[in-house]
Amino acid sequence: MAEICPRCGLPKDLCVCDVLDKETEAKIKISTKKAKFNKFVTIVEGISADDIERTMKSLKRILACGGTYKDGYIELQGEHKLNTKNALISIGYKDTNIEIV
Repeated sequence: MAEICPRCGLPKDLCVCDVLDKETEAKIKISTKKAKFNKFVTIVEGISADDIERTMKSLKRILACGGTYKDGYIELQGEHKLNTKNALISIGYKDTNIEIV
């Protein structure tokens, strides 16, 4: 017998809780700042602590860059504002919740 999700009541194979969480998420802000040696770093803020590691790994893979997460935000090496927004949309975040600063 398949496990049942306690939140939505569907079997774990068909559970849609992750997708619904991404759609009802707060505003995600994408900005850049200058780091050492005049290099740029893209900052992504507003992603929940539960999804931050998985989202960071997906962004690094899609954008082919290095990065890390700390203190509740994702830091990506390079200037990737527009590409980051498109990558977040392809991961499953809503376009209306993403803001480029």
